Order: sequence, then C-alpha cells, then structure tokens
Amino acid sequence: MSKPGQASHRSLLVDGADMSVSVDTGLDHALRTAMANFTTGLTIVTTSAGGRPHGTTLNSVMSVSMDPPKVLLSLARTSSLLARLSRGGTFGINVLAAHQDQVALRFATKVHDRFADIAWTDDGAPRLDETHAWILADVASTIPAGDHTLVLGDVLAAEASGGRPLAYWQRTFGTHQAF
Repeated sequence: MSKPGQASHRSLLVDGADMSVSVDTGLDHALRTAMANFTTGLTIVTTSAGGRPHGTTLNSVMSVSMDPPKVLLSLARTSSLLARLSRGGTFGINVLAAHQDQVALRFATKVHDRFADIAWTDDGAPRLDETHAWILADVASTIPAGDHTLVLGDVLAAEASGGRPLAYWQRTFGTHQAF
C-alpha cells in the first residue's frame, strides 16, 4: 500500500487521445474508503444491442431533474455497457430489491451471459423481474469525467414497487430500515 503523497501513473483515453495522468495513490485509497461509508442503492443498468440484452451493476445513479425528468449514470470508460449506449439509445435502471444480492454479484462479474436464468422482459430495455423500482430513459448526452463518463438520460417511464431495497455499505449488502 502506498502512502499519501505517492503518485502512480495511469493512462486515460480522453476525447480519443491516450493521456497519462498522475494519481495520488494515498488519496485514491482514502477516497475509496470514504466512499465505502456512503450507503447507496444498487441497480442493474440495462440496454439491448445486437439483438441481445446487456447490463451491469451500478450504484452511481441519481435523479437530476423532475421538470423535465432526467437521471444520471456514471460508468467507467472501460465499461462494455457504455460502449453499447449511444446518444438516443434507450437504457433501463432496475433498482434492486433486498433479496437480489446474487443478481447484483452476477452483473458485477465478467460472465458470458449475465442474463442466463434471470427472469426479465423487454420493456424498452431489459427489465428484471421483482425489482424495487424501474426507470426507462433515452440517452440525452454523455460527459467525460476523468476515468468515467456521465450519461444523462431523459426519463420515459418510472414505476416503484413495495418491499425493501438492496443497499450497499462498507462493501457489504444490506437493506434500509426506518427508525
């Protein structure tokens, strides 16, 4: 483990150009640890491309605007899902329910067919069964942001269901309970 102030070099592809950046590895570790203390919900973001469903586990999802309704995703520049999203393309946000921790793990790993044995329907984008909520959106724009790309989406549909959400805190799964 490196100490704060030690730098490592990483290559990033920025606007088509390969750039090397210096990263404070101590700060990198500190930020990862701090963000692990931020409780988030978990989603499976999906799209269809080439006649096949595609998806990935994502916790960096947020509502941006209610008028007009917009959402935002943050995907690694290396994400295979990002490569399949294009301006105007449609994506789904499947907000996971408390019992779907194994679904979150499956979509977070590199397996050949993440959708194998997963019940889903095509609702404009792949919609997983038994989720806590569902949002359908069109890609409005993408914004480079360091080693990630922000995807801004125009919301087309949204639906919530009952039950408890799947939560993620300190690299573990859990759920929310009201006081």
